[in-house]
Amino acid sequence: MKFLLLASVFFIAACANKSDIGQIPGPSAKVKRSDSIAIAYAYTSVSWTPQESNIKHGTDPRGILVHTPDKHLSAHGFSNGWWSPGQSQTGMPYQWGGFDTPQTFQQKIKRDYAAGDISTAAKRAGGDAVVSETATGIDCSGFVSRCWRLPRPYSTAQLPSITDPISWGQLLPGDILLNDRHVLLFAGWNKPGSVVLAYEAGPFPQWKVSANAIPTERLFADGYQPRRYHHIITDPP
Repeated sequence: MKFLLLASVFFIAACANKSDIGQIPGPSAKVKRSDSIAIAYAYTSVSWTPQESNIKHGTDPRGILVHTPDKHLSAHGFSNGWWSPGQSQTGMPYQWGGFDTPQTFQQKIKRDYAAGDISTAAKRAGGDAVVSETATGIDCSGFVSRCWRLPRPYSTAQLPSITDPISWGQLLPGDILLNDRHVLLFAGWNKPGSVVLAYEAGPFPQWKVSANAIPTERLFADGYQPRRYHHIITDPP
């Protein structure tokens, strides 16, 4: 999970549609597997330049604590911060409860929203009540919800209600790997049966949407289970 293999780059590039990066389709009753992967790729490809005004380590106007995943994050006792103001960045930052599209994210960054808000024990305990309205980005389940073109974000606890369990051998691009606190979008196999290629919205290797090569041994140990969205469509040959 700490690295991105070159093979995953080739897979992602091959699966991405030729539509403009950053332009994602809206809600739909069904989603094609190729579209789910293209949407995921769009989130990894968002190009933006943060400013000092996008950094936040403190409470918002509603008293909700916000920590953006910038390079100063470690000074506040957390790891995997990554962006710096004034420098061009790629990939949408993680935001607890976030459900932004690439377009709305770009708009909010220009309006001085906090660029991301990491997940913490307090966030997980507080749930929706501690989602900051002054931050922008997307969280793991919001990301999957966008990739499946859902009309609203489904939490990790709600995703089982719209999916069915499948075996590891049945996994296809656009399926998910889910445990009790995180979700990954399966993109393919780097090594069949032993290393998966997956998209995720943080926290590894950083608090952002990224594509990673992940050993199944680690996924087994962390309790991930493969699941399939009820309304995902396999592309015609």
